[in-house]
This record gives sequence, C-alpha cells and structure tokens, in this order.
Amino acid sequence: MDTVQIAELFRQGIDCGQVVLDAFSEELCLTQDEAYRIASAFGGGLGKGETCGAVAGAMIALGMRFGFNAENGSVQKEIMNGKRAAYAERFCASHGCLNCKGLLGYDISVPEELEAVLDKGLMFSLCPRLVKDSIEITRTLFDES
Repeated sequence: MDTVQIAELFRQGIDCGQVVLDAFSEELCLTQDEAYRIASAFGGGLGKGETCGAVAGAMIALGMRFGFNAENGSVQKEIMNGKRAAYAERFCASHGCLNCKGLLGYDISVPEELEAVLDKGLMFSLCPRLVKDSIEITRTLFDES
C-alpha cells in the first residue's frame, strides 16, 4: 500500500491503526470490519497525541501473531517481547519516537495545535508515511519468524 492510498483511507475516516492492522487482517484471520473495530480506539494516539495509532496497530498485529497466553507462556513471551523491542527500535531509528506529539511536533489534544497540524497537512503527508513504514517494519518482523 502506498502513501496516496493511505491518505485516501484517512479522507474516508479510517485511522492509522486501522490501516496498519487491516494490512495483516487476512493472515490473522480477521475481516476488514474486525480489524477496523479492534484498532478504532487508537487513532491520534488515543486521541491525545500519545502512542501513535500506527504503532498501536502494529502492536496488535504482532500480539495476534506472536502473543503469549497461559498455555505457551514464557517461551512465547520472550519471542513477543523481542518482536516488540525490534519494532520499537526500527521505528524510532527512522522517526525518533513512538508518540504522536513527538512525531508531529504538536500536541493534538490542544485544539490550536491540532488546527496547526491540519493546516500544515501533516495528517495527509507525514502520517501516511508513518503508516507505510509501520506496515513495512511489521511485515519484516512477521517474515523473520
């Protein structure tokens, strides 16, 4: 998926985390509707500029693929923790941090700063690149299993 396609999904009201999780929905045995619903609360860094929704969508996908439970416990937990750490390292190496405030340079929970983000077009220029990178990093981690 390219940044133009991602920006078009944003214009349709789909958020960053939803786009990321949907990129993996088929192999995670999710419908697009399920992927969108599962990741729907994470857009805009929980609406407060916290952890980027693209990062949250990736964490959901990684958890569904590599996650642990009582049956597969410590070994799988170690694998999951390694995937999470690798994702964070790679994303931060490219973008400096994992949160919207740092990525955008604005606190979108403040109306005036959200307006600045929208006025500068960051939601349709920067954010699609972050989503694309998040999908690519997650894909690499899926393939490294």
